[in-house]
Amino acid sequence: MPHKVTQPATAYSTKFHLGLGFHGFHRIHYIEWGKASKFNTQETLLCVHGITRNARDFDYLAKKMCKDYRVVCPDVVGRGDSDHLGTDEGYNYLQYNSDMNALIARLGVTEVNWIGTSMGGIIGMVLASLPQSPIRRLVINDIGPEVARDTLLSLSENMEPKEDFDTLEDVEAYFRVIYEEFAPMTDVDWKHLTKHSCRRTSKGKWRLKTDKCVGEAFRKSITYLNVDMWEAWDQISCPVLILRGKDSSFLTEEVAQRMISTGPETTLVEFENTGHTPTLRNDEQVNVIADWLKST
Repeated sequence: MPHKVTQPATAYSTKFHLGLGFHGFHRIHYIEWGKASKFNTQETLLCVHGITRNARDFDYLAKKMCKDYRVVCPDVVGRGDSDHLGTDEGYNYLQYNSDMNALIARLGVTEVNWIGTSMGGIIGMVLASLPQSPIRRLVINDIGPEVARDTLLSLSENMEPKEDFDTLEDVEAYFRVIYEEFAPMTDVDWKHLTKHSCRRTSKGKWRLKTDKCVGEAFRKSITYLNVDMWEAWDQISCPVLILRGKDSSFLTEEVAQRMISTGPETTLVEFENTGHTPTLRNDEQVNVIADWLKST
């Protein structure tokens, strides 16, 4: 009798859908967690990463949540295993918003619960502010409607094009510097982040999975003013959970307090000894999200 292979409860599948921009079509890679047979009865949890990150940042959260939710984690274009455009012209929020809307349509759902880290939070805020938005509940991980220009300039320095690395250990050492505010992070977490953030080249080197043009586009987008999305914030009508690292360089305490006193019904949770961003890689942070989703 042939051996029967049983898929674990935390099994995931990798898929692609097509996005469309002025440059033409591009493939968006996404990961779907849980048992496909349950998808038609489960709420969808859509998790979108930060500007230089990828879908695998949500592995810990997805494993914990996929018993109760259909968890979908995309690589935004230019990151992870999605297509790289090779030009900075397509790396903007108009394209990101369009791609995520196409993904929601691909999933065949009319509502989603959105978890957005940094850039993913900005995309979520924009989509949630629009009429007839499919976002039912919004979790924003360490970002707000206002970001100081100096903070953006500091981030742009970490997005300078990098040569290929000789070893995985070199890549990890680099990440430990540029992501020093990430918390909590164990040695296992750093190895996981490193493994899924680079690939081996034909010459045996290690190359980051973020298109170099992403950084070029970001630098061009910085103006002489702070980011100001307060008008969009006031248009959001769904419940919002804000996660903030108390040592965050992106979401200041002043902005966070203004967010809970204006706009939508908002809950703020802060984490000690954490900067930008809470990594959602431990039970404390994930349980906050799970409990809030259940309570709303």
